[in-house]
This record gives sequence, structure tokens and C-alpha cells, in this order.
Amino acid sequence: MKNQSVLLRKFIFFTVALLPLFAVEAQAIEKAKYEVIESDENIELRQYAPRIVAETFVAGDFKEVGNVGFRRLFDYINGNNIKNQNIAMTAPVTQEAESEKIAMTAPATQERSQDQWRITFLMPAQYTMETLPKPLDPLVRLTEEPGYLMAAIRYSGTWSQKGFEQNKSRLQAAIKKRGLKPVGQPVWARYDPPFMPWFLRRNEVLIRVQD
Repeated sequence: MKNQSVLLRKFIFFTVALLPLFAVEAQAIEKAKYEVIESDENIELRQYAPRIVAETFVAGDFKEVGNVGFRRLFDYINGNNIKNQNIAMTAPVTQEAESEKIAMTAPATQERSQDQWRITFLMPAQYTMETLPKPLDPLVRLTEEPGYLMAAIRYSGTWSQKGFEQNKSRLQAAIKKRGLKPVGQPVWARYDPPFMPWFLRRNEVLIRVQD
């Protein structure tokens, strides 16, 4: 018990000491651009700007598809493309031409698509379809998305299906209460890298609603 107590105190000490570094890392990541139309506690109605994403489709259970899809898209930004370029993580992710690095963006998203899950990385705003290198993996593709209206709920915690389902239900209830009409599948968005402590992570569930 004594050894466990010492280890716990050390863990807390080092976690607190590293909090500024985690915060700087999170702030440095480019985020998806949107305007908040309405806000009620941790539920928001947002107008998103048009964007480009790298996407892939994976069949399987909730946790497995996230891992497979993330690795596949990370390989793309890590040089598995026709220009052999490294693209830095964003929230979500993007890249550009020649041997330049593309920063990581946020969030990385996951949503149901019939019997598969669609996993996406956001590409940095300064790039276009013409300047982004083409993926070598045929299961990864680049696509342009128009601007749209989304209802969102924000929460912290681990990347668990339970957390996603609980917050999805809360968001669906809020949408119904406000008389909004959902027009898309629930999307799970993760903004932070895996090394971010679970209690500091920014997670969201988003549902597209009729304009």
C-alpha cells in the first residue's frame, strides 16, 4: 500500500508538472473553423466553414475501427503519398506539396456509414485539393465538404464507446427539445493526441441539422 501511495503521488506530481506542455501542444493544433450560433451550457449550434478532409471507411466495432482508421490516415500524413511528404497532425489532419510538413489539425472524427465507420482527418486550411499530395493507399481519399450546421456537445474523458453513447443521447434529446431536424449520422470528434491525460481531453459528439 505504501509503495502504491508513493507511485500515485509521483504520478500526480509529474502530471501537474507537464500540464503546461499539454496545454501548449493542444493550442498549437489547428482546429476546424466554425461560428457558434447558439450556446446552452456544453451544447452548441455551430455553422461550419467548408473544408477538406482525408477519409477512410472501416468495418468493425467502435473501438477497433477508430484504431485502424487512425493508423491508415496517419500513414498518409506521415509520407504514404505520391510526394513522400510528412504532414504534421492537426485537429483534424492536412498536408501540402513537395517535402513540406503539414501540421496536425483537430478533430479526428468517426461516424457510422451503413455497415461501416467513416474516419476523417481535417486538412489544414491553407491547402487545396490541388496542393495536397494524393494518397498511395487506395483506401484513403481526399474530399471537399461544404459548410453545414451542426449541433454539438462537448465532454472530457476517455475515448470509450460508453462516453460517446451517453453524450449522443443527451445531444439527440437537446435537438428534439429545440425542434431541430437531424439530417446526418452522429459524429464522434477527438481533438487531442493519445498522450493527453483523459481528464483534459476534448471530445465531442456532433449531429448535422437542417439549416
